[in-house]
Order: sequence, then C-alpha cells, then structure tokens
Amino acid sequence: MTAMVGTIGRVFEHRALSYRRTWRSSIFTSFLSPVFFLAAMGLGLGGLVDASPSDALGGVPYVVFLAPGLLAATVMQTAAFESTFPMLGGLVWNRIFHAMHATPIEPRDIALGHLAWIAVRMTMISTIFVAVIVVFGAARSWEVVLGVPAAVLTGMAFAGPISAFSATQKTMDKFNAVFRFGVTPLFLFSGTFFPVEQLPVFLQPIAWVTPLFHGVAVTRALSLGTAFDDPLGLVVHLGVLLAFVVGGGWLTVRAVERRMIR
Repeated sequence: MTAMVGTIGRVFEHRALSYRRTWRSSIFTSFLSPVFFLAAMGLGLGGLVDASPSDALGGVPYVVFLAPGLLAATVMQTAAFESTFPMLGGLVWNRIFHAMHATPIEPRDIALGHLAWIAVRMTMISTIFVAVIVVFGAARSWEVVLGVPAAVLTGMAFAGPISAFSATQKTMDKFNAVFRFGVTPLFLFSGTFFPVEQLPVFLQPIAWVTPLFHGVAVTRALSLGTAFDDPLGLVVHLGVLLAFVVGGGWLTVRAVERRMIR
C-alpha cells in the first residue's frame, strides 16, 4: 500500500509540476471568468429578477440563488477539461503515461494520480470561488465553507466517467460532442440558473439523474444554511455523487489498464 501511494504521488507530482509552468494561462477560465459571470448574471440580471414579484427562488435574491449553483457548474467544467485533453496527451500525444509505465508505476497508479490532481485543482478553484461568494454577500450561512468539498465531489463525479471515456480515444474529435451535448446542456439546465421545476415535466427526470443537479442542490442548500433541515435529501444527493465518483474512478482505472496493457 505504501508503495502504491508513493507511485500515485509521482504521477500527481508530474501533473503539479506541469501546472506550475502553465498556471497563468488558466487564471481567466478557472478563476476570473466565473467571477465575471457571477457579477453580470447575479448582480446585473439579478436586479431585474429581484424586481419581479415571483417567489420561484424561495424568496432569496437571485445572486444568492445563483452563486452556489455556479460554484458547482464551474468545477464541472474544470473537471471536464482536465479529464479530456491531459488524458489524451498522456496516452497519445506526448505518451508521458507510457514513459511512466516503463518505471515501477502501474497503469492503476497513473489513473488514480491523474484523478487526484483533478481533485486538487478543483479544491483550489472551489476555495477561491467560495471566498468570492462571501465577498459578494451571497452566502446566508457559515455552512457555505462545506461547499468546497461538496463542489469537489461534484467535479469528481464528472472527472471519473469523462477520464474513462478519454482513455479510449485516439484523437480529440469526440471531445466536442462531450462539451456540446453533455457539459453545456447540463450547465444550462441542471438548476444552476433557475429551479429545474421550471423545466417541462418530461425533462425534469433527466435533470434529476445528472450529477450536476445533485451537486447544485447540495452547494445551494449549504450556502442557504438549509442542508441539514432535510438529512435524508442530503444523504440521497451525496449518495448519488459518491456513486458516480466511485464508479467513474473504477472505469478510469480499467480503461487506462486496457489501453496500456495489451
């Protein structure tokens, strides 16, 4: 077990060192863009929404409703990006994963080290985003700090399955479909910008089975301070996310092993 942790750590170290050289290029997409989006939608559009007499948002200002949902949606997008191009790069473009496999590092360690780095990336993004939520006055409870692990769990629910898919690809051609028909629709229709109850009845069950819906529900409840008012609902949301994380992690390990051991 100690040896396994050490080899996973080597893979993680490689990803961290690579990021240290390229972190400047990710500042806008990972940190500034979500903040600008929150300011424009939460404060700008939110002023119009709050002027409406509707109680569809549960009586809270729109920025308070939007901020935790945008937190979960942002880590989903980061997880999707980190699970596609870096995975394909390591397996096909620069074949760094094959170089690692020439050492005592196993394919399993490569897959788990890859996922561990994604978790740390999302922790950094979530921590900064939660701080921004507090600065914007969009948090109603101290429980918002628990939104960091909840958001990371949401991102990992996407990182595993998408990494497993990426490990089966030889080109990036199908990645456009992942973002266009997967990530973008979920970003728009999983409760981030409006309650899913506003969707047509036949579409609501589709939203309920997606990880982002459950991630948004948890982060929003924590930000509002209502998460523990419904313990059973909280357990269900977290259970669904954990199922995606565990299942996706297993699929990633299997996909990387099949790709590297022939």
